[in-house]
Amino acid sequence: MLKHFALNTEQLYELFQQYPSVETDTRKLKKGDIFFALSGPNFNGNEFAAKAIEAGASYAIVNEEIPDTTGQVIQVENVLESLQLLAKFHRERFNIPFIAVTGSNGKTTTKELVSTVLASHMKTYTTEGNLNNHIGIPLTLLRVKTDAEIAIIEMGANHQKEIEDYCKYVEPTHGIITNCGKAHLEGFGGIEGVRKGKGELFDYLRANDGSAFIYKDYSYLQEMSKGISTIITYGTEDAFISGIARPSENLLQVQITNEQQPTIIKTQLVGDYNLPNVLCAVAVGKYFRVPMQKIVDAIENYVPGNSRSQLLLKGSNHIILDAYNANPSSMKVAIENIAKTVAEKKVLMLGAMMELGEESIGEHENLVKLIESYNWSNVILVGGDFAKTDHPFLYFTTSAEAAQWVKNQHFENTYFLIKGSRSIQMEKIVAAF
Repeated sequence: MLKHFALNTEQLYELFQQYPSVETDTRKLKKGDIFFALSGPNFNGNEFAAKAIEAGASYAIVNEEIPDTTGQVIQVENVLESLQLLAKFHRERFNIPFIAVTGSNGKTTTKELVSTVLASHMKTYTTEGNLNNHIGIPLTLLRVKTDAEIAIIEMGANHQKEIEDYCKYVEPTHGIITNCGKAHLEGFGGIEGVRKGKGELFDYLRANDGSAFIYKDYSYLQEMSKGISTIITYGTEDAFISGIARPSENLLQVQITNEQQPTIIKTQLVGDYNLPNVLCAVAVGKYFRVPMQKIVDAIENYVPGNSRSQLLLKGSNHIILDAYNANPSSMKVAIENIAKTVAEKKVLMLGAMMELGEESIGEHENLVKLIESYNWSNVILVGGDFAKTDHPFLYFTTSAEAAQWVKNQHFENTYFLIKGSRSIQMEKIVAAF
């Protein structure tokens, strides 16, 4: 057995330069990857180090004594911290804009739109999917190559000090807070806690001469951004980029109102609630000198995926599938959006909202009151704290039960909103059509 050895971050970076690909999951491992053996409450990555080497990993970074005859196992005190410090070291090799995106709702859609716009004109790297936590963010940073001209990093958070920690190794030059709504109330401790937690991004920019893109219609974002040296605004009026949602039957159309030539963007997104996300992408594109026609083309060609603001056609039925996540703020705008849709038959299928703590039952009761203020052909509620509310609607414990109910109804010419928190898996209902 060869003796294990430890490296400092600079030495580890020398290995990374030879093998510039990092993985934490042996199922996704490629030949030459450096494997970081992360551990958690229910798993121990050290146990997979030997398997990673056998599968072709160049090195395995561990924090336990692992039998090794290859010389490819490196023992460190803390694997996660080593990964984060390596990412920080790599980030500091770049002198390009790094845009951080966070918020309660719409951050992934905004990140996707912004990166699509920027990628039409410059070499752009961005968060893949929603790798936006303490593991995903370092992995994203380490995937930024030397040809990068700009990078967009999504930051998710469910408690205070989380964004602050991310900023230590992302070191953003620009930032976007899409909004501060009723999400992760349990961890943040209420709406003021949400603003404080998300505002840690603006705190970093304020202290480091950064720039912020602000949705001007939200006065609280204007207040939160005070003191930041450069502020670029977008909104419905009197902003660097101003625009409005145009009336349209299904998909969002946006008119940019402060361009010399009237500009119409026909998106493939559902709902006027996506207006700020589109305006943000236009503002970022214009700020970084992307030609307007490239901006328009990029946004119009963007097709949402992963159960986010998708419009699906199933026979004669229209389905708005927005089942990646749900909280009181996003539920409200989604319900109000379908309520104003012109259709003879409209059906709500809503999964419960998670991580609301002591406010959960009250927020589900508020949602029931909102639903009752409109007329629907059917309302189906699924799982969680909907079971603890008094309501006149159909209730199912699981999305599988709700899917079976749909299968038996034989709907035609009906509009559906299918939405719920990730753990409820409301997207399973789509297969029933």
